[in-house]
Amino acid sequence: MREGELDFDFTAAKHVEKLDEEGRRLPQGMMFVDFVLEEEDQLIMLEIKDPSSKPKGDDLKAEVAIRKQRDEFINELRKDDWIAQKLTPKARDTFTYLHLMERDIKPIIYVLLIGSVNLSPLDPALLAAFKDRLFARLCQETEQPWVKQYVVDCFVLTEKNWPKIFPQYALTRIS
Repeated sequence: MREGELDFDFTAAKHVEKLDEEGRRLPQGMMFVDFVLEEEDQLIMLEIKDPSSKPKGDDLKAEVAIRKQRDEFINELRKDDWIAQKLTPKARDTFTYLHLMERDIKPIIYVLLIGSVNLSPLDPALLAAFKDRLFARLCQETEQPWVKQYVVDCFVLTEKNWPKIFPQYALTRIS
């Protein structure tokens, strides 16, 4: 299955569904993660962000624009806006969908995969801090934590460390 320039081999999964697919009719106001993978003992909600994709166009203006987007992406990892406004709502809406479809019968982990080959090396401490803030937000969005913890863990991965965590799902970049 493919998301942008990233191609995944999900044949080892029990079931895979591409939720955030162009042309798919979504419930009003809901946002979904890119993929939901069902394994024997867990569900994986996979969100993919790929600032390393090639610029749209072969000119200098496109190259400058993509460099600016990549710099902005790195800055977003230092702040909480992206967590609160995009990532957490996608996780919550996806969980709601899975719950309403009676498919939330296994523990759920949330995975953010960052396409990073064209980014300056991402500081592991930055990614660890981002992961901690993301997981905290998934567990508590208001004054009180959720009574039902719908996500039991989360990972923030890059193309480099993806195979260490999910060796069963080959990942390649399509140029």
